[in-house]
This record gives sequence, C-alpha cells and structure tokens, in this order.
Amino acid sequence: MSSVMESSRATTIRTLQHYVNGRGVEGESGRFGDVFNPATGEVQARVPLANTEEVGRVVQAAKAAFPGWAATPPAQRARVMFRYLNLLGEHLDELAALASSEHGKTFEDACGSVTRGIEIVEFACGIPQQLKGEFSDSVGTGIDCHNVRQPLGVCAGITPFNFPAMVPMWMFPVAIACGNTFILKPSERDPSTAFRLAELALEAGLPPGVLNVVNGDKEAVDALLTNPHVDAVSFVGSTPVARYVYETGTGHGKRVQALGGAKNHLVAMPDADLEQTVDALMGAAYGSAGERCMAISVAVAVGDEVADVLVERLKPRIEALKVGAYDEQGVEMGPLVTAAHLAKVTGYVDSGVEEGATLVVDGRDQKPSGREQGFFIGGCLFDHVQPHMKIYQEEIFGPVLSVVRVPDYETALELVNAHEYGNGAAIFTRDGDSARDFARRVNIGMIGINVPIPVPTAYHSFGGWKRSLFGDHHMHGPEGVRFFTRMKTITSRWPSGIRSGADFSIPVMRDR
Repeated sequence: MSSVMESSRATTIRTLQHYVNGRGVEGESGRFGDVFNPATGEVQARVPLANTEEVGRVVQAAKAAFPGWAATPPAQRARVMFRYLNLLGEHLDELAALASSEHGKTFEDACGSVTRGIEIVEFACGIPQQLKGEFSDSVGTGIDCHNVRQPLGVCAGITPFNFPAMVPMWMFPVAIACGNTFILKPSERDPSTAFRLAELALEAGLPPGVLNVVNGDKEAVDALLTNPHVDAVSFVGSTPVARYVYETGTGHGKRVQALGGAKNHLVAMPDADLEQTVDALMGAAYGSAGERCMAISVAVAVGDEVADVLVERLKPRIEALKVGAYDEQGVEMGPLVTAAHLAKVTGYVDSGVEEGATLVVDGRDQKPSGREQGFFIGGCLFDHVQPHMKIYQEEIFGPVLSVVRVPDYETALELVNAHEYGNGAAIFTRDGDSARDFARRVNIGMIGINVPIPVPTAYHSFGGWKRSLFGDHHMHGPEGVRFFTRMKTITSRWPSGIRSGADFSIPVMRDR
C-alpha cells in the first residue's frame, strides 16, 4: 500500500501516513503510536500523531476544496458515489483483511461490517432525491416560497477502533454527497483502513481535499473541536468522551452529534422460543468479541425457569467457542484490540466475582496454542447479576454476558428503562401484545423484536437515547442528511405591475 514505508528497524514495522489533498503525507510532530497485531501482541506499524499545526493544515486543505465541491451539482456528486460504490465492492476483501489485521475481529465479521458501511455509500448515491426541497405557490399575492438544503462546509469525523471501515462510512459518504468536505480522524489503534478508503475515493473521482485522513490522539481531537473553520463534528465512542466532544464542539460554535456507550438488554419472555433466543445471545454477546456498541451484554430472564434454561443451554456453547486469529479457519471470536483493553475487560470479570455474581463460564485464561502473547479472552457468562453491580452498570465492551433474573414483564421493563444508557434493546416473545407494548414504552433508541442487534438499515438512521447520544441528530439515513446540511428558505416576488405602497407591519396573508 502507498500509505506505508519500511522502517529501518531490525523488525520490519510499517510507518503509516496521513492522507491530505489526495496523497499520503508523513507526520511531522515526531510523536507516534503503536499499532499491534492483536493475535500475536507484536507491533506491526507506527502511526503518526498529528499536532495542532498539522491538523490546521488539513483543515485548510478541506476548506480550500469546499467551494468547488459544494458547487458541483448533486447528480455529479452521486456519480462519484456510484463509482466509489463499485470500487468498494471490488476491494471488500482487502478492506476486511486490513480491519481484521489491526482490530483482531474475524475475517467474516469484518466482511459483514464493511458491507454494512458500503450500504451507506449506496444510500448516498441517491442524494439528489434526498436534497429535494419544498415549494409553495402563492403564499401571498404574487409571492412564492421554497426551501433548499445546503452543505455546512468542513466536517470532521472522529471514529472508534471497533469498526474501522463501517463507522467512518456512517459519516463521510453522506457528508460528502451533501456537498461538504470531510476530515476523518480514525482510531490510532487501527488506522490503515481509513487511509485505503480515502485512496479509493480519489480513484472514484473525488477531488483532492474533499476527503482527508489525519491520525492522532487527544491533541488532534482538540484541534478539530476548536478550529474555527470546522463546521460540524460527528463522533462515536465512549460516553465520557462523547460528552466531552459534544460540550467542547458546541462550545466552539459547531454542530455536533456524539454517540456514546451502551448497555443493551435482551428481555427473554416465558413464551419465547428459547432455542432461538440462545442463538441470538451467542451472536449478539460474543460476535466481534463483544467490542460493539450494539452488543447484547445483559439477558433479562423473566422467571427463574427461563433463566435456568438459558444458562444451561448457553454454558456448553460458550465453552465451545473457537477463539483464534482472524486468518484461521473456523474461528468464531478473535482477540481484543490491545493489551490495555484486555486488562480492562478482565478487570470487569474480576469485579463481578468479587461482588457476588455467579461466574458460570470463565474465559480469562483462554489462550489459543501458539498465540500466548495475543490479546485473547474467552467468552464469559455471569448469572444472578444484580443491578447495583459494576458489571451491570458499566459498559464492558468485551465478551461478557450477564443474566439478570426478574419475576415479571413489568419489572423487566422498569429495569431496562432505569439504566442510564439507551442505545438498543430487544425482546424475544411470541406474544404480539407484549412486543408492541415493549416497543412503545421502553426508553431506548433502537428496538429489536426477536432481533438481537437492531441496527437500522442504511436508509433509516442509527442512534440511541439518554447517555448514548449527545446532540439532536442520529447518524446516516434521513437524519444524516439533515445533520450535514442546513435549510435555507427563499420567499420571492417578481414585479408584475402590482403596487400597494409601503407596509410597515409584519407581512400576513389577508382575506380579500
């Protein structure tokens, strides 16, 4: 890849680049972060961490490219998106391999996540339709009124490590299709996918400077949040950082959408198909090693009988999970992204044991043969978890499922509604009345009915409630278009020989 150079160190370690104005740019700050191979624990690349001055130059490049791109007709922007859509499909396996090699997720999971990102590009191809305004004829005598949606300017996206292709594509395709220019600040833990996405956009015909990638840590984030020429910021990450991004960005006059953490519940009713429910929990709790904001981390069993069956059936399947590197055949769960994150997740399991929850399956010491230095943990299962426990209150972001036992449906609903997070929730039941009641009364942004991970399709919008979202707009779909544009309303009258003299009162429509 053109984004890397060989290092002179004894072990070949790639040095990554920023992507600015249609080309790779070496870092100048002198600061670098390590990018690991999570399966081996070895450093495989160094990523430059931009300073404030470097970020400022990237912003200037995006600002310079904005007037020309904003003036490009939406139909022409859509044609670029169509070419980009085709290129992404052709390079899907390459993008998935990049994501897997730096994040650790299985190749199959990576392919699925890249595909979901590509679906947003497909939605962006229809931007001429999405930008259509409204027109009202004769709002007054000889006066018409219409509105248009116009781009904001320079937009920035700050994305997490868990989906290095999909989450960036939640943001920049819609922003760019709307006529904005974009600066992507990917996670410094797995940044290579973002660089490749930008390269392919240039190949598709996107003008230089419209999509840029700057790598960095908090200094780069703060530079984007405070730069007066950045008009909007989109963020996905933990709740404390989401709040910081929202407050800092809006404090500097920017439009901000900041998606935070989650603690997603699956309510298992007594009439549920429990075999289907167990299948759903396996995929939703342990897929992507639990490193996703829509993971199900709490199973709310309505009645002890339901809980006993769930735990009995989950236990052998969790113990049988095949854990290994992404490029190994039949692997169902890969490693966590870094040693620090592994220590954090392991600490949560320790806490659950200390607080008195029953650890039914302990994956803390699971290490695939030959991968002892990798950042692996097996699936973990807790039973008899109580709402006051840390493992229930906080987002673990790892393969840890907690079973909470409740006596009835109303208690289950109250439990879900009482939690500070409101990203996603699911109910498994055969009863339409229970499902409808749950969907209407639960204070959660995305709901699944016999669907464990209710991530909306590209032409709907993604976002939670409560402390899972800071800002007024959800991501992608119609909400994404509204976030990355602003409405302008034009009221017009053309001379037609009608004269009524000066009117010093507020204009109103009067009966004649």
